Amino acid sequence: MKVGFIGLGNMGAPMAANLARAGHEVVGHDIAAPCPGGVAPAASAAAAAAGAAVVLTMLPDGAILARVAAEVIPTMAPGAVLLDCSTVDVAAARTVAGLAAAAGLGFVDAPVSGGVGGARAGTLTFMAGGSAEDFARVGPLLAAMGRRAVHCGAAGAGQAAKICNNMILGATMIVTCEAIALADRLGLDRQRLYDVVSTSSGQSWSMTAYCPAPGVGPESPADHGYRPGFAAELMLKDLRLAQAAAAAADADTPVGALALDLYRRFVEEEDGRGKDFSAMLPRLAARRRGG
Repeated sequence: MKVGFIGLGNMGAPMAANLARAGHEVVGHDIAAPCPGGVAPAASAAAAAAGAAVVLTMLPDGAILARVAAEVIPTMAPGAVLLDCSTVDVAAARTVAGLAAAAGLGFVDAPVSGGVGGARAGTLTFMAGGSAEDFARVGPLLAAMGRRAVHCGAAGAGQAAKICNNMILGATMIVTCEAIALADRLGLDRQRLYDVVSTSSGQSWSMTAYCPAPGVGPESPADHGYRPGFAAELMLKDLRLAQAAAAAADADTPVGALALDLYRRFVEEEDGRGKDFSAMLPRLAARRRGG
């Protein structure tokens, strides 16, 4: 199908390239980044959206999504689907869904998990919100870019699933790093700790698939100087979205709030910006109790 793709950054560019490789006609636009191979450039977001069966957006935040939606919705053909793969607040997703519906368009919010590596490999997981009909229509595109797509419910449900998932991930990564730093102080070899935890009740994705200790477990950003697969500042963004949603829903999330504070300090007051979110390990390993 013909696809307009808006937002060709670190995640968007490989996703668009995978769509083109799968045989879709992809027209792309970004205010700064070039189009990847196989993607035809458009001079504006509106031009990329014109005549497309699906317009896919991959943008930094809800405010930018709202601006882009206001630009592309008037140029989209009735019945086309706006597929937003950004990670934004639930309210923004639902607002844009309402604008799309008023214009006779479909809408699916489908944020992703899997990072830049997953985008390049086409192994992303999509968490989707929207009608069953619209989810089915964008299914071939999600299949070309990822390994799994889960229909989570109505518009906004994809964003809700993403922020809940990443609140778990952020908190789990912190305590994984704490445990490794504690093991260091107790004289326990990191590999031996991994061998126990990865097959015991303390196992988690943060330990077994993305171990923050260099040279332990499968290859991860820790083995490359913590060059980001998922940057600490992006984790901070997601934790802020989770806490905003918790406040709006009157939900008590004390561990999520603490994870937010730790990543805020790491990114904004220390040297975490530009590093992988698993670089919390050297931070914690260098600190003393109460530091």
